[in-house]
Amino acid sequence: MRTSLKSHGCGELRAEHDGQEVTLAGWVHRRRDHGSLIFIDLRDHDGIAQVVFNPKEAEEAHRVASDVRNEYVIQVKGRVARRPPGTENRNMATGEIEVHAQSATLLSPSKTPPFYINEETEVDDLLRLHYRYLDLRRERMHRNIVFRHKVVQFIRNFLSERGFVEVETPILIKSTPEGARDYLVPSRVNPGRFYALPQSPQQLKQLLMVAGFERYFQIARCFRDEDLRADRQPEFTQLDIEMSFIDEEDMLKLMEDLHTAMVETLRPDLRLTKPFPRLAYAEAMRRFGSDKPDLRYGMELVDVSDLLAESEFSVFRDTLAAGGVVRGICVPGGAGLSRRQIDELTEFVKTVGGKGLVSIGLTGEGPVEKLTADDFHSPVHRYLRLEEVRAIAVRIGAGRGDLLIIVADQEGRASQALDGLRREMARRLNLIDEGFLAFCFITDFPLVEWNEAEERWDAVHHPFTSPKEEDVPLMDSDPGRVRARAYDLVCNGWEIAGGSIRIHRRDVQEKMFSLLRIAPAEAQERFGHMLEAFEYGAPPHGGIATGLDRTVMLLAGERDIREVIAFPKTKTAADPLFGAPSTVSEAQLKELHIALRPEASISKESS
Repeated sequence: MRTSLKSHGCGELRAEHDGQEVTLAGWVHRRRDHGSLIFIDLRDHDGIAQVVFNPKEAEEAHRVASDVRNEYVIQVKGRVARRPPGTENRNMATGEIEVHAQSATLLSPSKTPPFYINEETEVDDLLRLHYRYLDLRRERMHRNIVFRHKVVQFIRNFLSERGFVEVETPILIKSTPEGARDYLVPSRVNPGRFYALPQSPQQLKQLLMVAGFERYFQIARCFRDEDLRADRQPEFTQLDIEMSFIDEEDMLKLMEDLHTAMVETLRPDLRLTKPFPRLAYAEAMRRFGSDKPDLRYGMELVDVSDLLAESEFSVFRDTLAAGGVVRGICVPGGAGLSRRQIDELTEFVKTVGGKGLVSIGLTGEGPVEKLTADDFHSPVHRYLRLEEVRAIAVRIGAGRGDLLIIVADQEGRASQALDGLRREMARRLNLIDEGFLAFCFITDFPLVEWNEAEERWDAVHHPFTSPKEEDVPLMDSDPGRVRARAYDLVCNGWEIAGGSIRIHRRDVQEKMFSLLRIAPAEAQERFGHMLEAFEYGAPPHGGIATGLDRTVMLLAGERDIREVIAFPKTKTAADPLFGAPSTVSEAQLKELHIALRPEASISKESS
């Protein structure tokens, strides 16, 4: 775009600009002094152009080029020319041309940056975040942020064309905890009272359905005061969608159409599943041990409990007697793993919630039904009967040269351990196709799960999720069997979206609160606005929330959402750039009617 200081972006110039007079401005990306000639790669938002400074053509411009260094900001006026034959750079979009400088102006000098801007080298994360404005100059980071913009722009256009209305919802709301800690904001004009930053616009978007908007979306900022990891930040962005007069099929079709079109438009180099497979929650847990399975590779979990009920190996026998399960996976070609590698896997499984594992390597030739005692090796070989090993191998679908990994534990821990092992082995054996996006929907979640520590039922999704109509009577008699009208969108082992058909009747919502042991008075205090709204003609409605940061991360080929967020926090929720969180003055605290306890007292109580 033409501005007062530049006629073209550096990355815009092509062979068709040959002979044109241009004015460029940007950062010195790289400088090469060849004696009489100086070459500068000039970088701006649009890309890089090579500028040639020849003292015989422009002595003053050459003098300026002699003094500048990397990351100086300069303006150059010159003429576009084709590069001499044989000197073209096919790796640059502007590689066919160069700009012959006629004049140059230093706009801003630069200190030597704390890390290379023009090279993709490893840099300490804290250093990157402290100098984030420099980190964002680097090509990969700059590309990621531009790509994020394209994703958001695509979403807005896609939904607007389908009749959706974007509505902004408040950031300062009432604290109504929905599963994570709220960030609280004290009110100066209402002493002793607090706002909360929204964990999501969940209740607000349902109220918009009651208000008659029918098709709503928002690129919503959300806040949760919880521990961080690679796919989680204290403040994050989600695509929030709600629709009236729909059932599950309407929402799943919309999400499949949106994500398919998004990938095919913005990342046509990637392949994806079409149509998206659908797995019931129980099936996903049985086959993969996870409700966010990675479908890019096999190694599915197989239950072999019935084959080992009479096993001589006490770990199997005792686990089954205690109500546990014995399950396993087949690692293709894994029979050759060394004892040290098996020991590493045993230690690994302990880090993902398991107690240990049993490995069985299958060797020799021929069908596994004809295994001999010499055709398998295992640390517990003497406790395994040959017929048991044959039966396990057949059921799991193993062949000669494969490795069986067996875990015996209570069902939840066994699934967790094998899920972790499955992912780890896929990584170690290079089974993951990085050019493939394996989307799938998970449906038919349980409505509630038992909280052992507090001896009560918790909502699996949130308390506004509707039970399946035929399961409503079970809310009184057998809550654990009630299925939710909930659905998740999963891609490559990441949950990227979750939603449900909502409760829209006051009596059912009150029944749900009662099941969760939210007393009527508490329900009125926390959610009275919702209950009252349901008395004024609430339409059947449902929605979904997509983690925009995770979606962009996956499409950009990154492994951490901080790589697609302009100004993220560290894993301790700190901001090295601004030094947040920080202390505030006594005057500010006094204005908010807040008094801090001495730090020593806080430490003593917390210990």
